[in-house]
Amino acid sequence: MRVEGHLHKMHSAAGDPVRYWLELEGGRVDLHDRIGQVIGIEWLGEIHCVHCGRTTSKSFNQGYCYPCFRSLAQCDVCIVSPEKCHYDAGTCREPDWAEGHCLQPHVVYLSNTAGVKVGITRETQIPTRWIDQGARQALAMARVPTRHDAGRLEVACKAHVADRTNWRAMLKDAFEAVDLVREAASLRARVEPELDRDLARRIEWRVDAEPVVIDYPAQGFPQKVVSLNLEKTPQVGGRLQAIKGQYLIFDSGVINLRKYAGYRVALTLEG
Repeated sequence: MRVEGHLHKMHSAAGDPVRYWLELEGGRVDLHDRIGQVIGIEWLGEIHCVHCGRTTSKSFNQGYCYPCFRSLAQCDVCIVSPEKCHYDAGTCREPDWAEGHCLQPHVVYLSNTAGVKVGITRETQIPTRWIDQGARQALAMARVPTRHDAGRLEVACKAHVADRTNWRAMLKDAFEAVDLVREAASLRARVEPELDRDLARRIEWRVDAEPVVIDYPAQGFPQKVVSLNLEKTPQVGGRLQAIKGQYLIFDSGVINLRKYAGYRVALTLEG
């Protein structure tokens, strides 16, 4: 069976384990049902911008052409560093887009991938954000009115806890369960005295939040992580051992599908 289309990030839905699928022009591919099967991915040599659709020789920021990368608010520096939001300064690239994405309630959370880290996401993106990063445990620690507020609180928190994921350790499933409720209470006690009054009054601490435990479809995880690169090797794949985050984990190596958003590919599937 062969299915062609442009890659985008995998869709996911909470379950035991998580359910994953790809939406390609050639049809929907349910990936969680194919653990243990052989899958081939062939890059057909084309890249199209995920926003405007134009042909591009190089992808920027996971799927955009250079003009879109330079002009879209979703590609601005404040997306990576939300504490640098400049909407109030009147210099936002797309104010209407920001009102629907950045000026919405956000959650500051703790997650456990290969260690505890702090992160932020729109309230509507829970638990998708946690699944996308390969978290095994997660807890919504605080709610704030905007992305800028979330970024400011995250900056205060990351003085005491990591804000990045060790992706290789995540793919090895190298984690130990922790008490996230206790971790969140401890972090709040350290951070609260350091916050300025304006931000402190905008925070709703989620003291009644319950930790979420996430399991992924897997027969096993790699002891050594080998990264597969479609630019260097246009045909990759193998027997699918697991799916975690936005990675397909084959017996031949791992590939981050989100990295190749906009690439036109052919998937070869058993059956």
